[in-house]
Amino acid sequence: MTADDRLLDAPLVPVACRRCAAEVLVRKSSWEQTSIQWTAAARAACVNLEDPHETCPALRSAIQEATLTGAVTVVGDLTSS
Repeated sequence: MTADDRLLDAPLVPVACRRCAAEVLVRKSSWEQTSIQWTAAARAACVNLEDPHETCPALRSAIQEATLTGAVTVVGDLTSS
């Protein structure tokens, strides 16, 4: 399996913010790297998104919790076993 093939094993997963319920799609390539796809509806719903290149703290927390509970898979963990 090549590094590029790893992305095929982990599709984007919906994660909702606990504060505003904005739902984004998330994939974690490693514990350090997170890909987030924002929809127009999620951007409109998020009251803390001032910089479009950042992620609001409440959503970041929801993504971290989803990763720790296994709702979001860390792709790097799939290839290291």
